[in-house]
Amino acid sequence: MNLSEIKSNARKAAFLRRRIAFDNAQLCQSARLSEVLAGFRGVSLAGYLPIRTEIDPLPAMVEAAVHGEVSVPVIQGKGEPLKFSVWEPDISLRVGPFGVQVPLMDVYTVPDLVIVPLVAFDIQGGRLGYGGGFYDRSLEWLKNHKATVAVGFAFDAQETTDLPLESTDQRLDMVVTETRVIKIS
Repeated sequence: MNLSEIKSNARKAAFLRRRIAFDNAQLCQSARLSEVLAGFRGVSLAGYLPIRTEIDPLPAMVEAAVHGEVSVPVIQGKGEPLKFSVWEPDISLRVGPFGVQVPLMDVYTVPDLVIVPLVAFDIQGGRLGYGGGFYDRSLEWLKNHKATVAVGFAFDAQETTDLPLESTDQRLDMVVTETRVIKIS
C-alpha cells in the first residue's frame, strides 16, 4: 500500500470518529478555544466557517472580533496557498470553492494566528487535513514571512497515534479540543 492509500484510509477512519464526536457534541465546544484566544487579544487571527462535521469555532471568533481583526480562508486555486479575507460576525457572505462560505467582498490580510480545521491530529502537532494541501502551503508561506501560530481545533476523538505524514505536512504549534489545550514543544 502506498502513502496516498494509507492517507486515504486514515482519513476515512478519522472522518468516522469526527462524525460520531460531532453528533454527540455539547453546545459550548469552543469554550477552550475562547480561553486560548483571550491570551492573543488584539492579534490578527484567521478562523474558519465550519463545514460538514467540523468543530465550530464561531462563538470564539465572534468574541475575538471584539478585540481585533478576524479573517477566514479563501481558496485561490489548486496548488496555491489560501488567502485570508477579513470577517465580521454580521458580514455578507457568498459561496466560495467547495461550497465554503466566504466574505462577499474580499479584504485580504495576513494573520498572526491561524485556527486550523483538521480531520485528525497527533500529540506531536501532526495534522491530517482533507488532502488538498491548502493549509500546508498557507502555513509554510506564512511562517516563512512572519512569526505565525498554528492552532489546530478539533474534537478529542480526532486524536490518533499513527498519522501518515509527509515532509510537506506543516506541524501545529498547539491543538485545542473541546476539553483541553495541547501545547506542542
